[in-house]
Order: sequence, then C-alpha cells, then structure tokens
Amino acid sequence: MIYENRQSYEDWESLLLTSLEIGFRHLDFEPWSIKASLTHTEHHQELVDTVFKSQESEVIADLLHAWTAQNDSQEPPCELLGLCSGRLVGLQNLVPFSSRLRRLVIRSIGLIGYKGFEGEGVKGLVELLNHLYVTVDEMDDLLKWGTLLLEILRTPEGVQDLSYWYWESLVEISMPLSRSLRRELVYSPQTTTFLSEAQEWSKLECWMGTVWMVWPPGARGTTEEDLEYSMELLFRQRPRAIQQLEQWMERWRREYSWNNVPEAFQRLCREAHETA
Repeated sequence: MIYENRQSYEDWESLLLTSLEIGFRHLDFEPWSIKASLTHTEHHQELVDTVFKSQESEVIADLLHAWTAQNDSQEPPCELLGLCSGRLVGLQNLVPFSSRLRRLVIRSIGLIGYKGFEGEGVKGLVELLNHLYVTVDEMDDLLKWGTLLLEILRTPEGVQDLSYWYWESLVEISMPLSRSLRRELVYSPQTTTFLSEAQEWSKLECWMGTVWMVWPPGARGTTEEDLEYSMELLFRQRPRAIQQLEQWMERWRREYSWNNVPEAFQRLCREAHETA
C-alpha cells in the first residue's frame, strides 16, 4: 500500500523500510507464522529493488521474513520469493550477512528451488551456497534441498565448484529420502564421468553413496555397468572408500530402507577387499 501510494509521501522509501521493520524485525522466526494474503501485483518487483538497494542486512531480512512467513494457503509465496532470486545471487559480495539474514536467505533458497535460479546462472547460486555453508539441520525441507543439490550437480559448474560439504550433506539427505528423490530426478551419468575424469575422489565417494541409495541398478535407467567401472576406479585410487561406502549403505539399510543392500554393491566391495 505504501509503494502504490508513494507519490503521497514525502519520504516513502523510509516509510516503507520502517513499516517492514515494525512488522517483522522482532517477529517469531518460526516459518509460516502469519495468516495473510499477499496479492501479486506489478509493484512487487519495484518493492524488491527498493529494499535490496538499501544494502542493509536487516532491512533485506525484513522483506524475506515477510515473504517466507506468510501462510494463508498450503504453499508459501514462492512466486514472490522468485522475484528476489536475481538479487540474492551475489548478495554476499554486497552486504555483510547477519545471522538473521543468513538464516532467511537459506530458507528462501529452499523455497525458491533450483528452477527459480536457472535464469541467474548456476555459478552464482553455487557461490552463494558455498558462502552460506548450509548444514542439514538448517534445511527446512530436506526433499526440496536434496532436489536442489541434485539439480545443481547435473551441471558442469555445480560438479566442479560446489563445496565438498554439500556432497557429504547429500549423502545424509539421501538416506531417509532415497525413494522420494528417485521420483524427482533421473540418474545423471555425466556427473559420474566428470568426477572420474577430474579425479575428484572425495566427491566421487559421496556421489557413489548417493547413487547406490537413490538409483541402484535397475532404478530409473541405471545399470550395474554404469556404476562398476567408477566403483573399481574409486577403490583403486581411494581404498578407504570401501569401508566408508559399506558403512553408509549399512546405516541406510538398518535405519531407512526396507530392502537389503544391493547384491551388486556387496559383490563390488567384496572383490575390492580381496584385491586390496
């Protein structure tokens, strides 16, 4: 309302930012706490530009809080948050992140999802994620974050530049959500090929753990041959990966899976132990 009637105010920008501060600066941080309806109008992009132009950490956090706390329906206002995606990319280079802004940016990324950032380029999103260093405990919706990370790792920029921290996190996310993630995306052999050729053994270890839980042979087009060469190469270059993968898969079987560890996986590990 302030923006739509801005010509009636002498200093409408200050009034706008003050209203956001009054409404959200000290609000309970838990998500979905406000019952309100925000009509998507042509003014919202200009409102975003005004707020981000301030380059003030808490002011930007106020807007993100307003749009992630609203809940008058079953879904958060992702279409509004999508207007912020271009501003969020590279924000870490312009604004010092307060703990509140960091947490709200993390929440916003999860709600916007990968497709909301596609137009901004993967590289910028990866740089933002590497700056945030998001833990699994900070991810509000693990399925959305797992899908986001898998989408990023289907791109050359994501495979090459995404911090190793997120590869480990993806293993943790894949354990309880292997079936749900399998329905979201098809296996990407390009990721496996890139890691093998780039000799990124630590990342390949995490990727193989993820693949065996989410896409074991026969799932969504994956075959044993797709995985055998990369597993053998990984075990030759990184023998300790045998034990790490066995531990991950056993934990997955014991805590989250109704099925046994795939026989093909057990065979490859058994052969690797014999030749180690």
